[in-house]
Amino acid sequence: MDNSESSLLSNDASEPTTSSPIEEQAASRGGERHQLQQPAHPQAPRRNPAALFFVAALVATMLYIGFHAARRPDSAGPGSLDTAGKSAPDFTLESLDGKNVSLSSFRGQAILLNFWATWCGPCKIEMPWFVELQKEYGPQGLQIVGVAMDDASKQEIAKFAKDMNVNYTILIGKEAVGQLYGGVDVLPTTFFIDRDGKIISREFGLQSRSLFVDNIKKALSQGHAVQAQR
Repeated sequence: MDNSESSLLSNDASEPTTSSPIEEQAASRGGERHQLQQPAHPQAPRRNPAALFFVAALVATMLYIGFHAARRPDSAGPGSLDTAGKSAPDFTLESLDGKNVSLSSFRGQAILLNFWATWCGPCKIEMPWFVELQKEYGPQGLQIVGVAMDDASKQEIAKFAKDMNVNYTILIGKEAVGQLYGGVDVLPTTFFIDRDGKIISREFGLQSRSLFVDNIKKALSQGHAVQAQR
């Protein structure tokens, strides 16, 4: 091989290889397909903590208002009663024997005023205590008055009282009387009234017999003892 041929071979080896336009387009399409095949990872939306707190507070407020409105529908009406040393509101209701009985007719006696119902389980527990307490403290001037606050007929209430051996006054209650005493949403509700007609204590639900005794003694010790007029 002469020098001219060696020079030609050397020049061919040093020249860079070039691609045809068709090959360049194919390579470009391959790169695009590779990019399209890569999965996208969208960024999760960020939540505003202040907005979440506001929604939670709004829901809690609505639940609180709804609960208390259901429990005390007449809290702003005549049912609101401040019992501290106040006079017991007077009322007149029908007794089981058909007579009209006023609370004021017991003035001069200590009164245990008990709002109850025939369907009330706790009422059935405490009524035998009232029978015993009427026997024990009646001679000292105690008068227990039970106001029936249910939809049972007078005959049904009378039968219930007889089965429970009730020995104290039972009256047929009315919602208006319950409102005078703060709205008796809880049964039993019991008021202790002294000889002058002042409320000294109010108890909700079933309480201990000893608590009843303490309140009865307190009611008997306060006010002026006079002969009750009926």
